[in-house]
Amino acid sequence: MYNIFFASLGCDKNLVDTEKMMGLLNRDKYALTEDESEADVIIINTCAFILDAKQESIETILELAAMKIEGRCKALIVSGCLAQRYREEIRKEIPEIDALVGTNAYDKINETIDEVLEGLSPDVMQESGYMPAGLLSRVRSGMGPFRYLKIAEGCDKHCTYCAIPSMRGPYHSVPMEELIEEATMLASDGATELILVAQETTLYGMDLYGEKRLPELLHKLAKIDGIEWIRLMYCYPEEITEELLYAMRDEPKVCHYLDLPIQHADDEILRRMGRRTDQRQLREVIGKIREVLPDISLRTTLISGFPGETQNQHETCLAFVKEMKFDRLGVFPYSEEEGTPAAEFPDKVAEEERVARADAIMKTSEAVIFEKNQALIGREIPVLVEGYLPEDGCYVGRTYRDAPDIDGLIFFESEKEWLTSDIVRVTITEALGYDLKGDIK
Repeated sequence: MYNIFFASLGCDKNLVDTEKMMGLLNRDKYALTEDESEADVIIINTCAFILDAKQESIETILELAAMKIEGRCKALIVSGCLAQRYREEIRKEIPEIDALVGTNAYDKINETIDEVLEGLSPDVMQESGYMPAGLLSRVRSGMGPFRYLKIAEGCDKHCTYCAIPSMRGPYHSVPMEELIEEATMLASDGATELILVAQETTLYGMDLYGEKRLPELLHKLAKIDGIEWIRLMYCYPEEITEELLYAMRDEPKVCHYLDLPIQHADDEILRRMGRRTDQRQLREVIGKIREVLPDISLRTTLISGFPGETQNQHETCLAFVKEMKFDRLGVFPYSEEEGTPAAEFPDKVAEEERVARADAIMKTSEAVIFEKNQALIGREIPVLVEGYLPEDGCYVGRTYRDAPDIDGLIFFESEKEWLTSDIVRVTITEALGYDLKGDIK
């Protein structure tokens, strides 16, 4: 019996791939371990989305490669985006790597491990557009009450700054019947909240059924016993339909939360980014969302310092953020990705200026978010319990307004005992910046 250690880096979509690889392992030969020093095989599922992610992936590979000397490791396997995009470079620079597994080839993990332990050094890649099918078994990688459900792979948008289509291939929806079966299994494994993810969730079904089927998927997922919350991430503004908003309104289990990455608000920058919306259209979409779902928690992401961005264009984005009053917001200084059109654009913005502009946007957004949290004081809000903090004598959880790991938390006291995954109604008593305090009366 060989021990296998997994390290999963990057996004939630990568985490799903890691959980599926763990679920695929031949348990007659392999057992999972959480201690890399006890691992016979180490598998690192990497990210290469932006420069920081690439650096983290490389540092993790080098750190765990030391286990081939210090531990009992016999095989070091690198999978995911870094393996797909920089196959030749990392083979040359990190000879400790025994095998590479591309982004859509994780269904070959057992064969790859077998070959490495037999002394081979394979590169396992699939053609662009290939997507593993029928892989429902997953191993839970965390103890929280939520699980990610990846409903599609790849992307057809080809934004000028993004390398995802070259790493992940074209857009491919997972057949609906597979998603329902997988979600049912996740519920039976204790999941209370399903978080739907893809490079873009709103286009779900177009390639398989010739029309967007996300509303239908929501209705079907809402029927699964045990699932109480359903959350949508990565919803492109141009693909938001009234049918989707009405489905969110009419299904009590669907959180009134939308992750709506707009990236910028200046028309010229949006055009140069290859985005499909201008500021007028963004205003219309946001207005419609708030009309149908008045209590919506709206998250967005932005890029600061895109090539050619002037101070005036930055201030246009800043003013838009202030006016739109997003409930949650993230901003990233532009990261130049080789092989993308934007990498060849002139008039690069200096790195320190990109960071300064990102800081200015975050400061503006913080004021809005803190004000909105103050306005919640006295309200009673549903909260998903995530655990108990004995040192603080309180519970910790999330409101429907907060996605795990990227948004806020709520800390609350209660004389009654609650279990992780319970949904309780908490009265907000205090705002703590991004977080909240409350109690159960």
